[in-house]
Amino acid sequence: MARFDEVKATFWGEGRYGVQPSLTDAVVLDAERRLGVRLPASLLEILRVRNGGAVAELWNAFPTDVPTSWSENHVPLDDMMGIGRHDGQSSLLDTTYLVEERGLPSSLVLLSGDGHCWIALDYRMCGKGAEPSVTWFDVDGNTELPLAADFQTFIERLTAATSLDLDDSDGNRSAL
Repeated sequence: MARFDEVKATFWGEGRYGVQPSLTDAVVLDAERRLGVRLPASLLEILRVRNGGAVAELWNAFPTDVPTSWSENHVPLDDMMGIGRHDGQSSLLDTTYLVEERGLPSSLVLLSGDGHCWIALDYRMCGKGAEPSVTWFDVDGNTELPLAADFQTFIERLTAATSLDLDDSDGNRSAL
């Protein structure tokens, strides 16, 4: 649990954009009712520290073994949505609309994305009351990539995108 606690303590970046009001038990219960799922306890722990917003540069990438439309070796996690309806900012509560609009599977809760690519809690295999896996969805490429068996494992494998930069042909470091 030490790795999860380390990431949790330093997970959030600077700025207030995307930050929802502090998470309460009532907000969590309402969100789970609206979304029709039980949210992972580890997600709620992080959202109780801060309810959405920018992710610290230390934890803004998830390494992958296969190339994605984003990079040869990772997917980005620049921000993560919280739970709420503050100033029209995106929220986990927007999942139903966004899933339908983007043609994604219905048994998801979107955590982060830009409309073209998403990181989501994936309830398709476990059902709505169990611990979901975490999956990357590329809407434009119509592909998906399983990332982690559960949210805590996902968090524990996060790293800095700069640590995953590849050398280009001139020997310079660059992300794809």
